[in-house]
Amino acid sequence: MCKECHEQMGYQMFTLERKEKIAVVGINRPAKMNAINTQLLNEMDVLLDEIARDEGILAVVLKGSEKFFAAGGDLGEMNEFQSVMEGFRYGSCVQRVFMKLANLPQATIAAVSGLALGGGCELCLACDIRIADENARFGLPEITVGVLPGGGGTQRLPRLIGAGRAKELLFIGEPIDVQEAYRIGLVNRIVPTSLLLDVAISLAKKIAKRPRFGLQAIKKLVNEGLNMDLTSALSYETRCFGSLFGTEDQKEGVSAFLEKRKPAFQGK
Repeated sequence: MCKECHEQMGYQMFTLERKEKIAVVGINRPAKMNAINTQLLNEMDVLLDEIARDEGILAVVLKGSEKFFAAGGDLGEMNEFQSVMEGFRYGSCVQRVFMKLANLPQATIAAVSGLALGGGCELCLACDIRIADENARFGLPEITVGVLPGGGGTQRLPRLIGAGRAKELLFIGEPIDVQEAYRIGLVNRIVPTSLLLDVAISLAKKIAKRPRFGLQAIKKLVNEGLNMDLTSALSYETRCFGSLFGTEDQKEGVSAFLEKRKPAFQGK
């Protein structure tokens, strides 16, 4: 990745900028309202591998445009599918790439303006934190065209907001405004459109000041612990807790606290 701040990479459907220890990723398919097709997924797959390899990046901000984060899957492409197997392959590709996003070692923040529907909403769900502007709208309308969310919506949404609320959204398929999304826990916070990216980047920079191994351990514990029984998850937590005592950042953090100074974490 380019080390120069603000320099963009050569992806067709994404922009990628480096700002200190964070990466700002922009979805860039405006002619199709950032609809998700196979080419976009293939580029995203490569881009996520690039970010995951960069140990200098500790947080990622994912953004769309002011009017749409991502309007969903590309129905024009889907209309060309001629068999069950083609639908299965596409769904498998979406799930694999979105799972790669969910499992990135870095913290991820979705900065959502405008529409986040279908696959766009599922893309938000695969991020760790969601910040939205006053015009954001969220929904999983797949049922209205005879299919279902294939990018993790039926699984991540209930884990985030509860089964009952998730089923209502999934069964009816109508979008909700940002105030309702915040009320049910789909969105972490609402900010003015003019401040959306600044707030997301500010939060990302705050996260990026924390020790790398600690951040990675916490993310894995939360993500994987949700799929364990409590006893197993607590045992996993204890192992991760102990492992951090082998890092230089843990020693620096404790020393800084005792010496009443700010820690200088090195990611070691």
